Amino acid sequence: MWKLNLSLLDGEEEQEGSLFGESDGLCSLSPLQRIYGFAASLVAGLAFMLLSLIVFARPIKFAIMFSFGNILAVGSTAFLIGPGQQIRMMLDSSRIYATAMYIGSVFLALIFALWIHNKVLTLLAMICEICALIWYGLSYIPFARRMVSELFISCCDTEI
Repeated sequence: MWKLNLSLLDGEEEQEGSLFGESDGLCSLSPLQRIYGFAASLVAGLAFMLLSLIVFARPIKFAIMFSFGNILAVGSTAFLIGPGQQIRMMLDSSRIYATAMYIGSVFLALIFALWIHNKVLTLLAMICEICALIWYGLSYIPFARRMVSELFISCCDTEI
């Protein structure tokens, strides 16, 4: 597991085993800057998601705001662990299908909202996006997806 390590060695970040060790060669942000970037991106994403509820009656505007907020919120962790590690974690064998469903439903919602302008399809894609985001989030909690699956199976199992 990643551990939060803010100590500096000779003015440089500790590279092995720390949460902030990977910079992917793109930029080198200080640990405090990474935390600020994470917080700003997460707060902006949550704000977009909450503000999208105001325009819920207009599915196209709702889809655009909610999808953009989701992308910001999910991408916020890239500030902490680096974009390369974020992508590797998203493409891990235990969550590759959840990631594909999530990214696909975000794209479908935006396509249905921006190009096709179909409210019903946009709402269906948004429902899929929310379900895929929940399933993706559960992949980070040990045994959570198995527990939810068994719960749904037991609730839907109707023997007469």
